[in-house]
Order: sequence, then structure tokens, then C-alpha cells
Amino acid sequence: MRRIAVLFSGAGSNFAYLAEHLDCERYTIVAALTNNPDAGGIAVAEEHAIPLEIVPSADYPEREAFDAEVVARLERYRPDLVVLAGFMRILTPVFTDRIRAINLHPSLLPRHKGLDAIGRSWEDDHPEGGVSVHWVTGELDGGAIILQCVVPKAGLDRTVYEQRIRRLEKRVLLEGIETILDPV
Repeated sequence: MRRIAVLFSGAGSNFAYLAEHLDCERYTIVAALTNNPDAGGIAVAEEHAIPLEIVPSADYPEREAFDAEVVARLERYRPDLVVLAGFMRILTPVFTDRIRAINLHPSLLPRHKGLDAIGRSWEDDHPEGGVSVHWVTGELDGGAIILQCVVPKAGLDRTVYEQRIRRLEKRVLLEGIETILDPV
């Protein structure tokens, strides 16, 4: 059984998808961690009886101190893989040098790193956008690409484009986990 920890900051929709769709005979979510004590994803952890760690980033004036606390908490669960699913923090080497982690990003990296990736992707001159799963490194959205899926923009308005990206994220994140933990 492969052990996964999930980090989130917001509503937890990608976390909920994983909790509901991971093959429970092959994978178990051993812990969830959020930096936001008001995150909607907390209810997801409670609903699925997943151990939850709340580490408010506001309590740590230095990123390295926050990352050290996150690492200490995660190491207690001995995850095979940590999955960032809407975790809105730039992580330092204190985390990235110790934790094997992947991230979901709503653009075709290396395009549109950082915030508002969907909006910037919609506005660019490329005929498609998409979703990336990549390794977490000390560079924001800069780790090696594990998996990407394309969403063509032709015939779509911004709302439909964003909906397609959001739906695709969930499936691609699950595929990324399977690709890493059970390569064919």
C-alpha cells in the first residue's frame, strides 16, 4: 500500500477527488495538511476520516520555519509521496530537499508559472492551454514535468475554458500519482 499525504490551502476540491477516486487497495491518504485554518478542505479530511494537520502559515514569519514545521509533521506519517493540491505556498529548500512531492498546475508549464495561470493562459496567443503535474523543487512551478494534458481554446469562451481546465485537473493529478507510484 502506497502512502500519500495531501497539502491544500483552499476548498479542497482536488483533495476530495483523490479521497474519492484513489484505488484504496493500492493507495492510502495517510495525512492531509493545510496552512489555512479556514480552508474548506478541512471538511474533506473530516468526512473521509483522514488525519489532518493545520499549520497556519501566518504563525511563522519566516518561510523556512514554516517549512521545517511542515516537514516535521509530514515525516511522522512516512508518506511515499506528498501531493500539493492547491497548496498556495512557495516552498523553500527546507521542504524541497527533504520531501518527495508533486504539484498540480493549471497551465502547460513552463508557460504561466505562479498565480492566475488560467487567466493568463486564456489571454495568450497559444491555441491551447492545459494542466501540468510536475516535481516540486525550489523554483516556483519549475520542477520536471511528469504529465501534461491539453485543452484546445477554439470555440470556447473563458468560462467554459476554465471549467474544462478544472475538470481535467482532477483526472490528471490522479494519473500523475499513479505514474509516479506505479510506473508501467
